[in-house]
Amino acid sequence: MSTQSKQFNVPDELANLYDFANSLDVRHFTHHGVPHEQDDELKGPRELADWMSKRGLLAPGRKITPTMFETALQLRAGIRAYLACDPPERRTNRDAARSLNRAMRLFPLTPEVRNDHGIGLRAAHEDALAGLSVVVAELYEGALLGTLDRLKMCAAEECRRVFFDRSKPATRRWCMSSLCGNRMKTRTYRERHRAIG
Repeated sequence: MSTQSKQFNVPDELANLYDFANSLDVRHFTHHGVPHEQDDELKGPRELADWMSKRGLLAPGRKITPTMFETALQLRAGIRAYLACDPPERRTNRDAARSLNRAMRLFPLTPEVRNDHGIGLRAAHEDALAGLSVVVAELYEGALLGTLDRLKMCAAEECRRVFFDRSKPATRRWCMSSLCGNRMKTRTYRERHRAIG
């Protein structure tokens, strides 16, 4: 679990998924006069290996190849496209579902009895990318438990950060109401008054 997932109280069972989706930072707004710098934690195979190692998802001695790196980026793009849909839309958006299905096929899972006598999912392959199968397993288990519906993408176009909605009715639209929510409400207010005037 990362500092970010802890800070925003993301449940442990979704932490790797949350971190992976947010490894791409496309925020492009100015806050208190300071422009936010866009970033990608996964700039290349080495950075992906570092990201996975920090989370215990890369077996020692394994190397990420350029092809594996592209496969990981496809998975991230599929996840972000899926989470960009509102939860009810996820069940009907064929493009988002197709994109995510295509990416997840490269990370097959197999059921396994665990030491605690429970049954869980593990990577079916043993290559260097096997650790990212944890992310796919979190998607699956989150969908089963209903917690995946609380993982959303901020509705602010200049943000698009993935967040965990802890509100009781699960109706939050912005990662932070005090930041993105206020900015969007202010913009809507100004546009409404411009149209009236």
